[in-house]
Amino acid sequence: MLGSFALQAASVDTIAVQSKVMQKTINACVVLPDDYKKSKQSYPVIYLLHGGSGNYRDWLSKLADKQLLHKLADQYGVIIVTPDGSPFGYYFDSPLDKISQYETFIAKEVVLQVDASYRTINNRKGRIIAGLSMGGHGAMYIATLHPDVYCAAGSMSGVMDLNTAIWKVPADFAKSRDVNFEKLLGPKKEGDNPYPGYSVVTLVDKMKANNVKLIFDCGADDIMIEPNRELHRLLTANGTPHDYIERPGKHEWPYWENAVSYQFLFFQKVFKANGVL
Repeated sequence: MLGSFALQAASVDTIAVQSKVMQKTINACVVLPDDYKKSKQSYPVIYLLHGGSGNYRDWLSKLADKQLLHKLADQYGVIIVTPDGSPFGYYFDSPLDKISQYETFIAKEVVLQVDASYRTINNRKGRIIAGLSMGGHGAMYIATLHPDVYCAAGSMSGVMDLNTAIWKVPADFAKSRDVNFEKLLGPKKEGDNPYPGYSVVTLVDKMKANNVKLIFDCGADDIMIEPNRELHRLLTANGTPHDYIERPGKHEWPYWENAVSYQFLFFQKVFKANGVL
């Protein structure tokens, strides 16, 4: 099922992806650069994940510049895909909830449909995944576990640690997320890492081994600043190459609107090094 509407130069399709693993249909938007219909070339793809309580339309509807993704697709000659990850699915496969299998959905089912439906560079050299907040966690987590699918990952204000004790949030908000994590992953483990293997900060050895290019940033006044600093420290300590940036800002759309353009510069360099741009 496919629908399309034009917005200035680039165009946007809304696709319905049938998830076999979750037995339901889930939407995604696909932003095609202006020259897509005029050429016969294949394009690299950047997957952009939304944050908590959001959906697949966020990257197109919540930016102040509603044309920003269209401009980025045209400027860099890439396809941008914004899949749905559910409001609080956190982009991992829940061992407890069969209808929350968003790692498999994003890394396999969406990629397969996009590659089948569009002229893509259908290998890891032509795929990057990025996201904000919950989606930042998802991008880093999924790319780390699927280095055969993605060559790079980016995060903006990412939830790098599922330990809510180090988030700068009100107690009731932290409690609501703890309840969500327990529903999806079970009771917390004791210690500083309540969900090893799921929190990004517990995966740094895999990050070092798999040669996925990494960029992540966070606002200095962001509620997730400490988990991001923690990940930076751990990657620095184990010698994993990465770009880490702190700039003024909070956990909000004006920050992410600024950050995504910087990340696309990084992604362009990766694609060029891979010979796909």
